[in-house]
Amino acid sequence: MTSSRPELGARLDHLCLQSPDPERLARFFEHGFSMRATRLGDRWQCQAPARQVLIETGGANKTAFFAYSFASSATLSAFKASLAKRGVTTIANPSPLFDATAFAVTDPDGNVVVFGTARGASAHEDLSARLQHVVFRSPNIDAMVKFYSESLGFTVSDRVKDEGGVLRACFMRTDLEHHALAVFRAPEARLDHHSYETGNWNDIRRWADHLATRRIPIFWGVGRHGPGDDLFFMVKDPDDNLVEISAEIEQCAIDRAEGLWPHEQRTLNVWGQAIMRS
Repeated sequence: MTSSRPELGARLDHLCLQSPDPERLARFFEHGFSMRATRLGDRWQCQAPARQVLIETGGANKTAFFAYSFASSATLSAFKASLAKRGVTTIANPSPLFDATAFAVTDPDGNVVVFGTARGASAHEDLSARLQHVVFRSPNIDAMVKFYSESLGFTVSDRVKDEGGVLRACFMRTDLEHHALAVFRAPEARLDHHSYETGNWNDIRRWADHLATRRIPIFWGVGRHGPGDDLFFMVKDPDDNLVEISAEIEQCAIDRAEGLWPHEQRTLNVWGQAIMRS
């Protein structure tokens, strides 16, 4: 299948994690990911140039919401109008980082996804990494993919199916980057990981060295994903969520054909072993 429709034009801007110990999780990002941790009302805010995470009290392995930004209020307004035509119900914006024009929707697993407008450009930093995508596990993967692709207008880049034709994973994009969201089939609905995109192989090495000095070991990788073709490694946070550092993710042409991959370890890591969610 080939897509010829224009990309949505949004990028992952921030997310709000839930945690039974928000301060502990905030200190993890401050210590390991060079993000300044401060209180923001009843939440913690962790921020650095081009990456921002909120943390609030709740059960582990969940997001309170995750948020995509459009470049202008005009594109946001046009997107909201397109949702109304498709019969998608919008709800109030829960994010304190977007203004009153922002709004949200709820997906089939109950995840809240917010849409707003981008803020000013972030300053450069020596150890850079931009918040780039978020991934969920779901027992309702078919409904999730249908909602994001048909109701919200995300573009499917690649699907992963087993020998019986059962969908096991799906990678979806909102701009030219290979995926801004992915869903893996799994017995329970939960957050799988979120990812920070850095520049190249040398930056991957610098991040690995940085985390090593803070005694945060690599849990999976270094490797290369099949879908997306990106270099990566992952660590675990104190709540058992995976956190990824990635580089050189595929840039997709608008008319790029939708890909199909077999459900095997090599799909998720062409260099070696992989974490199979189902």
